[in-house]
Amino acid sequence: MSADIVGLLLAAGSASRFGSDKLRHKLPHGVWIAVQAARHLKPEVARVIAVVRPGAEELERALAAEGCEVAMCENAAAGMGASLACAARASGDASGYLVALADMPFVRRSSIAAVRDALAAGAAFAAPYFRARRGHPVGICGRYRAELERLSGDEGAKRLLAAHQSEIVKIPVGDPGVIRDIDTPGDLAPPLRI
Repeated sequence: MSADIVGLLLAAGSASRFGSDKLRHKLPHGVWIAVQAARHLKPEVARVIAVVRPGAEELERALAAEGCEVAMCENAAAGMGASLACAARASGDASGYLVALADMPFVRRSSIAAVRDALAAGAAFAAPYFRARRGHPVGICGRYRAELERLSGDEGAKRLLAAHQSEIVKIPVGDPGVIRDIDTPGDLAPPLRI
């Protein structure tokens, strides 16, 4: 594992469509959605920076207990871009970043490792693709840290990825978890593979 690739776990969303705090919603085996996402990411990188919104003390404690470094994003309400910028600032210099979403608990560790390995091999950008759909985590080379720190709004890194579309190393995976995020309680309907 490349010691200088940092996982950025975005856990600062408002979960307005879910109807309750989805990141603390328990999966069938009793583990919170965000904690499960952290448990898949943490073994694949040396450091994980988890970004939470103000007032999420329980989530902050739970992610810290999983070994994540937790950063509070004061302007999390501004959207995913603000959270990602906060994560990049908190992480400091790194050879690369694995941008993972805390509402995606079904991503297999093998998919995370494949993106990490592509970054370690020199990719500027890397992402898993399931049936031609780009998923998460997205790998971004460390030389784009300044661009990450300037992000705002609710698009995350979409514009950055669009500007470098030809540089994205596309990793085909047989893992539907890379495109399966949890937005509503219905998204938790079977099949659930954790």
